[in-house]
Amino acid sequence: MTQMTQTHSKTAPTIALFDLDHTLLPGDSDHGWGQFLARKGYVDPAYHKERSDYFYGRYTAGTLDIHEFCAFSLNVLVVNDIETVKQWRSEYMQECIAPLMRPHALELVQNHQRAGHIVALTTATNDFVTAPIAQMLGIDHLIATRAEQIDGKYTGRIAGEPNFQAGKVIRAAQWLESQGLSWDTVAMSFAYSDSFNDAPLLAQATFAIATNPDAKLKQMALEKRWSVLELFGDEDLR
Repeated sequence: MTQMTQTHSKTAPTIALFDLDHTLLPGDSDHGWGQFLARKGYVDPAYHKERSDYFYGRYTAGTLDIHEFCAFSLNVLVVNDIETVKQWRSEYMQECIAPLMRPHALELVQNHQRAGHIVALTTATNDFVTAPIAQMLGIDHLIATRAEQIDGKYTGRIAGEPNFQAGKVIRAAQWLESQGLSWDTVAMSFAYSDSFNDAPLLAQATFAIATNPDAKLKQMALEKRWSVLELFGDEDLR
């Protein structure tokens, strides 16, 4: 993969925003987490699989109620001892996520980093699941749907704006502000995603890259003349 050249000044950095599921990973970390919990018997298998599959179908159709979904997916953090769930998460990372790491996806991220770009992972999946994945990808900045905590305990609700659909643009702006930047003050921005759900974020970026795009996003990319990147081959997908 071609190494990127430095294209920004010290006073105006370039940012690169990467979606996670089916973009940098040939799989879905959120749906996979639910499947893992059910398979291990850490949650009621039949109920969890039925609800997880229902919400995944809503997501792919573009009709997901993110608050309803997170009330379901975050419940495991509410009803279990958190140290136990962290151990389950470690098992999940080792058994399910590590095998999904692909050298060419890591190289794409590293090309931006070598060019001096500020790289962030931006995902609708909650931060409890995705924080260790960002570390595995070597990405320091994580913009994820935040699982609310009060007095150190998870509530099962979302904290602030969900990082989903148009919310990704809002949350990216908040992250940029935390870096002393804004959409208007960066030199350039790259956005990578596989999903039409991320059309608002792709439209905001200087360079939109439809990465392993679903059918709706591929059509949108053709119409808007966005770049299309097929990062994974058939052997990568499951």
